[in-house]
Amino acid sequence: MFRLQDPAGYWWAELESNVSITAEVLLLHHVWGAFERIPHAAAERYFRDQQRDHGGWDLAYGDGGELSVTIEAYMALRLLGVGPDDDALRRARAFVLARGGITHARIFTKMHLALIGAYEWAGLPSLPPWLMVLPDRGPLSIYDLSSWARGSTVPLILLFDRKPVYGPPLTLDELYAEGRTAARFALPHGNNAFERFFNGLDRVLKWTERNGLVPFRERGLRLAERWTVERQEHTGDWGGIIPAMLNAMLALRAIGYDRDDPVVVRGFAAIDAFTITAGGAYRVQPCISPVWDTALAVRALADAGVARDDARLVGAATWMLDKQIVARYGDWSVKNRAGEPGGWAFEFENAWYPDVDDTAVVAMALAAVDHPDPERVRGAIARAARWVATMQCTTGGWAAFDVDNDKDWLNRIPYGDLHAMIDPSTADVTARVLEMVVRCDLRDFGAPRIERGIAFLLREQEPDGAWFGRWGVNYVYGTSGALAALAALALRQAQDRLSSGSRAIDRSVVRGAVWLKSVQQSDGGWGETTDSYREPSLRGIGPTTASQTAWALIGLLATVERLPQLGAAFAPAIERGVAYLLRTQRADGNWDEPEFTGTGFPAHFYLNYHQYRLHFPLTALGRYAASACPDVAAGRACNDSTG
Repeated sequence: MFRLQDPAGYWWAELESNVSITAEVLLLHHVWGAFERIPHAAAERYFRDQQRDHGGWDLAYGDGGELSVTIEAYMALRLLGVGPDDDALRRARAFVLARGGITHARIFTKMHLALIGAYEWAGLPSLPPWLMVLPDRGPLSIYDLSSWARGSTVPLILLFDRKPVYGPPLTLDELYAEGRTAARFALPHGNNAFERFFNGLDRVLKWTERNGLVPFRERGLRLAERWTVERQEHTGDWGGIIPAMLNAMLALRAIGYDRDDPVVVRGFAAIDAFTITAGGAYRVQPCISPVWDTALAVRALADAGVARDDARLVGAATWMLDKQIVARYGDWSVKNRAGEPGGWAFEFENAWYPDVDDTAVVAMALAAVDHPDPERVRGAIARAARWVATMQCTTGGWAAFDVDNDKDWLNRIPYGDLHAMIDPSTADVTARVLEMVVRCDLRDFGAPRIERGIAFLLREQEPDGAWFGRWGVNYVYGTSGALAALAALALRQAQDRLSSGSRAIDRSVVRGAVWLKSVQQSDGGWGETTDSYREPSLRGIGPTTASQTAWALIGLLATVERLPQLGAAFAPAIERGVAYLLRTQRADGNWDEPEFTGTGFPAHFYLNYHQYRLHFPLTALGRYAASACPDVAAGRACNDSTG
């Protein structure tokens, strides 16, 4: 872990996704006439290396391949000059056609194909510019979209208005199962009343476009352009995520920005910062996670018994303190008028979009370090706590980026086929906040606020005892976080005499731990497939991984911490899990984990955090060691013969 630390104090590991992100970056360079910036051979090698035996490309490692991802990879190889008779493309074409072809691809894949003439704009939903004119705090506005959907959608209002096609057109007619001439360029037929209503509304919007009757068109376009340009960070990023960055750059191209414009130059520089060419293969990360990686690394090292005043931890803490967002009122402030800045973002720079999850983890990491400026640390944690407190939703829980961003019907609109248009409160983020309250000893957070958070977390527990994991795969992740929070709350309950019944919490903790124990694999570890998002019966089932084993151990250790009388019941499962981690650790201290255990959009987009396989096992092993040897918890070496 220490070998991976940057001299500046932070940790930053690769954040891997599927190949569509890299394919879309290639397309962006093509659209801008900047394809010479792409290292062709390295990019081609990446796509060829990632193709699987079935002919397609995976959404997540080992999932059997996905239609839209494969179409975009095929497109990228064609842009790189690979001919359709190439063996890799022949196999990919068979994969695509067997699954219905381009007609059955997702909306965003069709949008990218439309830019090069391989699909018709008529088959895409309308994005009316008058959306920008709607009052921010009215019954509907762009701020009812999740932060990531908002940052990606506003620039697309400009793009969808112009509907550009950039030549020379790339013919991909061979990917239409029914043949391009017979293809139906329209929205998919609605499967229910909601979808049929929105399809009908889309037909009305298209009629207004054809007849020049779009209300507030010019004003809406001006507002969309201004909003997009204003939200670019000084580093060139938009929202810290490639989809928002790509869409902004596509929009600027569509409305006539020049390649030498400072906004465009900064945008390309930001995208370049997301690229990796290690191993001779060019690829692009969907996001970068230095704040998240650093906070989790510090917590893991502290759990492992590293001295609280170790210079390396102090350096990391100083770096995190410098990254706190204390001046900008980001998009969160539209719906949260009470809060003052004080959060942290996921990335190096993303002041518009701090998030609750990162903020809670950073606060706990800072609390685990003895910094030479304790007043600065206390002030930073206090500011963070005040901001997080104001971000509580009416459900009692917390979401990642916004307050009460929960209009589920937005996931039914034709444009929202990834079902990621909103950011509702979730069990995993709520659990992190409640754990922060205890670990940071936040005496002023308020008992009523904690009570509501506990009530939300207990309501979210599934009948079998598990909790859904929004930001990690999946029920193992959610259950681990919930147990860690509820166990930590035991002390707070005793001190503050919270009215939430200890017995109810204890029952909930036991049910969660029993579920974790029930899904332990025969090798002693835990694993869960991304398919559990589509098929809940697969919860807790999948290839064993180091990170998911660590999550389960963290949850079980927390259970025993809260209820020591259950130690004998869960000790065998804990011992087998620890043995799995010890047995599978590599000689260099890390673990192998090609599986994707991070979640972007459930059922639609997954992530492989390359540091998850290291710091979560370190946390689990450290907490296990501390439970067996108190000297570890005190930051001293443990010389007990048990190791």
